Amino acid sequence: MSYDIYFLSRREGQSWDDVLEAMEDAAEDSEPIPAELLEAWQRIVPQARALLGNVDITEYEQESRDLSHSGTGINLSVFSDEVSITVPYWHVGDGAATVLGMLVALSAIVEKETGLTAYDPQVEMPLADTPSQQAMGIMSRITTDLRNRYGG
Repeated sequence: MSYDIYFLSRREGQSWDDVLEAMEDAAEDSEPIPAELLEAWQRIVPQARALLGNVDITEYEQESRDLSHSGTGINLSVFSDEVSITVPYWHVGDGAATVLGMLVALSAIVEKETGLTAYDPQVEMPLADTPSQQAMGIMSRITTDLRNRYGG
């Protein structure tokens, strides 16, 4: 389980539900990453390293790209024309605030380089509109619940 951010392209007048539905329909097709996303990836990686420090990069031909930070669990993925960031529910309190701050900063980099909008499906709104206290509360609450259920 993870806190997820999707990067979406929304046309004027299109609802977020319609954008998410189109993303789910497109997920069934496995296409190479478009050239413009590969170019954006090349610009994102050095900025992500500057933000997060040591990251692991996995590239599979023209099918997928993955950047992961072991200290926080932050994972940025590009698959076909889908871009997302995930953070496992490991963090509570100040740790959640710190990690979510990194997630917001990385999302801003991805938005700037791709032209896509970061969307927070946990609260069903763009990440820029998501109150930080609400995101931190979700992260902390779910992490605590999972620890209570499964230990850790």
